[in-house]
Amino acid sequence: METTDNSTLLTDLSPYIYGTTRLGDDQIPFAERVAVARAAMATGVWFHASNQYNDANNVLHSAFAQSPSNIPKLIVKLQGDSMEELRADLHKNLKQLGVESLEIGQLCLGTGALAHDFANGGECYREFQKLKEQGLVNRFVLEVFPWTSDTAYRALLGGYPAGSVDGYIYYLNPLQRFVTNELWELLNERKEAQIALRTVAGGPVHRLRDVPGAAWKEYLQKRAVEVAPIFERSGVENWTEFCLRFAFSFDQIRATVGSTASMENLNEFIAASKNIQPLPAGIMEEIKLLHHRWSDETDRHAELWSM
Repeated sequence: METTDNSTLLTDLSPYIYGTTRLGDDQIPFAERVAVARAAMATGVWFHASNQYNDANNVLHSAFAQSPSNIPKLIVKLQGDSMEELRADLHKNLKQLGVESLEIGQLCLGTGALAHDFANGGECYREFQKLKEQGLVNRFVLEVFPWTSDTAYRALLGGYPAGSVDGYIYYLNPLQRFVTNELWELLNERKEAQIALRTVAGGPVHRLRDVPGAAWKEYLQKRAVEVAPIFERSGVENWTEFCLRFAFSFDQIRATVGSTASMENLNEFIAASKNIQPLPAGIMEEIKLLHHRWSDETDRHAELWSM
C-alpha cells in the first residue's frame, strides 16, 4: 500500500469557504445575488460551486466578469458515472463560470461504474492525472455520503487515492457527520485532509428544533432537540460561531463550506472565521457520541439522497 505525508495537503484553503447554493435562488433578484457574490469575492475567501445550483454559475460568471482581479479559487462539483461524463461536466462548469481551470475538482462519483473503478484502483486515477496535466484541474477531493462511504473506505485501504486525491469533503456540522463510523476512524487514523460541508446544518439550532418545516427532514429536527441543550451549555452565543469552532475542533479539518445569499449571514460567517478557537473538550465529546450513535442508527442505513 502506498503511503504519503498528508500534513501539507489543502493547507492553503481559506478557513471559511463561500458556498454558492443560495445564489441559485431565483426568488432573489439576479443583481442582488451578484452583489453578494462580489462581496464574498472582496473578502478573499475560496468559493464552492456547482452547476446543480440552478443559475448560480451564471451569477458567478457575471460577478467574475465585473471584478476579474478578484476571481476566487474554486472548488467545483464534478459529476458522472464514467470519466466521459465527468469530463463533460467539467467543461460545462468551466464554460458557465467563464474560467479556464479549477483549483479543486470535487469528485461526485455516485454509486455506479466510476465509483467501482475508484474503489478498486482502476483507470480513473490515470484519467485524473491527465486532467491535471492538461491544466484543467489542479487538485481533487472526493465527495462522501453515508451511502458512498464504502467506496472511499475500500480505496483508502488499497492506498489508491494517494498522489491523486488530496482530501475528502462531506457534511460535517453539529447535526451531521456524513461518513460512516468506519470511514471516519480510517480518515483520521491516516490523517487525511478533510473539508466540512454545510457549516450551520441549515440554520440556527433553535429554529430547526422549534419552527415547523425549518428542518427539511424530520431527523434533523430530532437531532436539533438533542444538540440545542449542548449548544446552550457551551456559553457560545452565536450558532454560526459555534459551528465554525466545532469544525475546527478536529485536527484534519482544513475548511468549512457555508452557503448564503444574505449579506448579513455572509458577514456573520466571515466574522466567525477570524481567530477560531476549538470548543471545550467536554462539549465536543457529547457531540461526538451523538454522531457515532446517529451514524449506526440512521445514516449508514439511509437510501441515496434521503438525508
